[in-house]
Amino acid sequence: MNDVLLGLGSNLGDSRGLLREAIRRLGEYGRIRAVSRVWKSEPVGYADQEWFLNLAVRWETELRPTAALAGIRAIESEMGRQRGIPNGPRTIDIDILLWNRAVIRSTELEIPHPRMHQRRFVLGPAAEIAGNLSHPQLQRTVQELLDELEDAELASPDGELSGGEFGS
Repeated sequence: MNDVLLGLGSNLGDSRGLLREAIRRLGEYGRIRAVSRVWKSEPVGYADQEWFLNLAVRWETELRPTAALAGIRAIESEMGRQRGIPNGPRTIDIDILLWNRAVIRSTELEIPHPRMHQRRFVLGPAAEIAGNLSHPQLQRTVQELLDELEDAELASPDGELSGGEFGS
């Protein structure tokens, strides 16, 4: 079984509902172990858009990384994700942040996520549910990476997604 840390984000439509639906769909490909609170963050890179709602998911799956990526892209596509402007608005975005302690570099997939250690909107939610996981290249835990972050990005908790129906 693979222990996977995912980052999810949305800033179009009913973002909370879209995040909830994405988690439900991820459950079809594995088991949802934990879901962070929702965090609200300013857009990065392309500023002329709504703020994002973000969260982290701890996911167990038997899939290999490339098969998991295919499933994630299918979920994004089915939920209306259109790839246009880099860092632009989106109905749903699902990033693989960590996969066990693997380092994977291919044309399709880069794990650990190459910018996760620079983004409060990723590290904040991730630290809530997986603060003790270690970044296999930086040799720091998710919590240590968050504590060391010196960015000016605005990101803060924005409440629960709903009940606790996703995690255990």
